[in-house]
This record gives sequence, C-alpha cells and structure tokens, in this order.
Amino acid sequence: MESSLLDKKVLPPSYQATSSQPQATTPMSIPNGGDRNVRKLPLDEEGKRDWSFDILDCLGDVDTYCLACWCPCLAHAHNRRRLLYLNAHGVPHPNREQVVEGDSVIYAAFEAFFGAGWLLQVFTRGGIRERYSIRGNGAHDFVAAFCCQTCDLVQGSRELRLEEESFENQRGAASA
Repeated sequence: MESSLLDKKVLPPSYQATSSQPQATTPMSIPNGGDRNVRKLPLDEEGKRDWSFDILDCLGDVDTYCLACWCPCLAHAHNRRRLLYLNAHGVPHPNREQVVEGDSVIYAAFEAFFGAGWLLQVFTRGGIRERYSIRGNGAHDFVAAFCCQTCDLVQGSRELRLEEESFENQRGAASA
C-alpha cells in the first residue's frame, strides 16, 4: 500500500500537519476609562440613563457658560477633543484645559458662512450620549444644539468633566 506524501515528509514544513493549536495573542485593548455614571443615576431597561445635569442648569459652570456663550467654536472644539481622546485612550486628555485648536476653525467657518456651527454640536452631543449611555436620539441632539447652543455645550462639558474627575479621585484613593 502506498503511503501519503505527508508520511514521507516530502511537503515543506508549513504544509505538514501540526499536533497543537497556535497560541492566542494579546488583543489590542483600550482601557475602559473612568466612572461613566459618577452620580449613580438609575438605568432604564435598555441600560440608558438621564444626563447628569439638566440642560437648563448651564449656569452651574459659569466659566464654561461664558466660553460657550461668547466663543462657542472654542467650547465645541474643547468638548470634541476631550471626547475623542477619552474614546481613543480611555484616559483624560493630558492638555484638556487647552481650548484653542483646529476644530474651532471648522466650527467658526460653519458659523460664519452658514450660521450653522450648531450642526457640528449635534454629532459631538451624540458621541457624548453614546459614551455615557444617555437616553435620547439624534432628533433630541438636533433640538438641543439648535435651540440652545450654549446650554448644550455646557451640559456636554460637565458630563465629560465628571469622568475626567473620576480619574483624579481614583488616583487619590490609590495613593492614600
């Protein structure tokens, strides 16, 4: 009876049968980030919650309110950069207090040419809602950004700040 080519070891090693499975590799991972529900708000049956601060509570952060009121392009760029960095790295942006950047130019151009910088806020607000599992949809984001640009920017900033501050609280508890 003839033997197979594998028995004679005629095939190159890469084609020969192996007796073990390849080892698993470590997947790329991004840390989960900080506490995304610092105020421990109740979740609904879909795992969604309310915003940590009401949209009309914008005077609860006067500094951000003033920035959003007088220069919404900077406030939006600041929120967007912080959100993108948290999503990509799972930690707060190391220079999160810096507000001047390229996204502010895009917003300013939308505002100057179309009177519609708030359109960019709709997408950032949606990203914040998604990150923190907050109830709502694109229509809610649209109405919030269109009807009250300033309050929308402050509400988003405050939500991001809660998670950023949770990192500082974790570090403080770990060093104590």
